[in-house]
Amino acid sequence: MTENIRDIIIQILGEISESGIYSHMAIRGALEKYQYLPRRDRAFITRVCEGTIERLIELDYIINQFATIPVEKMKPVIRDILRTAVYQIRCMDSVPAAAAVNEAVKLTQAKGFYNLKGFVNGVLRSVIRNGDSIEYPDPETDMVGYLSVKYSMPEWIVRNWLEEFGPILTKRMLKTLLEERPTIVRFKTDRMNPATIIDSLTQQGVTVRRASYLPYAYELSDYSYLPSLSAFRSGWIFPQDTSSMLVAEAAAPIKGDYVIDLCAAPGGKSLHIADKMGNFGEVEARDLTPDKVALIRDNVRRAGIINVKVVQMDALVYDAASEERADIVICDLPCSGLGVISRKSDIKYRVSEEKIDALQELQRMILKNAASYVRPGGRLIYSTCTIGKKENLDNVKWFTSHFPFETEPLDPFIPKKLRSLGTAEGYLQLIPGVHDTDGFFIARMRKKKF
Repeated sequence: MTENIRDIIIQILGEISESGIYSHMAIRGALEKYQYLPRRDRAFITRVCEGTIERLIELDYIINQFATIPVEKMKPVIRDILRTAVYQIRCMDSVPAAAAVNEAVKLTQAKGFYNLKGFVNGVLRSVIRNGDSIEYPDPETDMVGYLSVKYSMPEWIVRNWLEEFGPILTKRMLKTLLEERPTIVRFKTDRMNPATIIDSLTQQGVTVRRASYLPYAYELSDYSYLPSLSAFRSGWIFPQDTSSMLVAEAAAPIKGDYVIDLCAAPGGKSLHIADKMGNFGEVEARDLTPDKVALIRDNVRRAGIINVKVVQMDALVYDAASEERADIVICDLPCSGLGVISRKSDIKYRVSEEKIDALQELQRMILKNAASYVRPGGRLIYSTCTIGKKENLDNVKWFTSHFPFETEPLDPFIPKKLRSLGTAEGYLQLIPGVHDTDGFFIARMRKKKF
């Protein structure tokens, strides 16, 4: 491994902290820039960047036990060099500890901090010598602090989950959210048969496995860049977690339906629903910004679908022209994203209780508009990629108490493995560690006829 690879990692982490860009976007941008690098180097960059971010709280806790300067007062570059080195020492068996230290020291000098070489070397060697005796918070007296450090989750999230889900389920969620989620794709089986798609992928070295719950959902691994795959460019596969695919199952569109997807980017649900209707009916895929609209259009074009109309529109602005026109309205709304932490680790550091309160208000404002777009007897499908009642079940109860809607059982539309007391009442909360999906919430509601 060359020093340059580790320098790229420090550049990515610096961009994330300085510009506020999400980690998955910064990593993807760097990998696109350095496409010429061998797969092994690209995988190392991804692993160290993602791992450092997802275990940030634990890494800082460890460093603070051996550094004479608190992490928050360190120079940003030195802080990132130490974090990435401790991650390699503690979490990557493939990297010898001595090599991680030597590379960190060399990188410190290369970045112009020659006088801090000894400091970096001393902290890291202390971590190696005392690695088995690091004292974590006592779970008997400080369960919140222990779980926060052990699983690198902010204390307020741990506290809320313990109150709502209890210690056993909270630990399962925290453990699972640190595990890497595989890439899940939806096979577009109306365009090409699965055997041909699998053959195309395996010829390019991709490992393909059936995913849980749905027959057209597959896991992909052993690839470096999804858009480089022929099956992707041909529109045969679309990246989409199984939890998201279940939205179209819950919507259960029929040929000729008019469907509005209010916050559609990148367009996976709109495309899936359009596929279910064949070339009949229409899906109007709406989103707020030109970039999001362009992304949906690119995916529609790649899919070769003719019954999706893409529109730039603000879901917060009432659209009188849509009043009682839609057979189905999809409300997959902006949320805290706590259910997809395993894919976007830095979400947990960006959200707060105040932001969740603001998001709940935003969700309700959009739902208020959406209620008017559904025709009597039509359906509204509400979904989020998060965990917890405030953005999910509380919103469903609020919505059905303020508007002429009632929940409908999901059981006729979802796999038997996912059925529960909740799905019989019209909602499904998917939980990492319990279900083999991202954390996700879906509710099906029908507008009453008068």
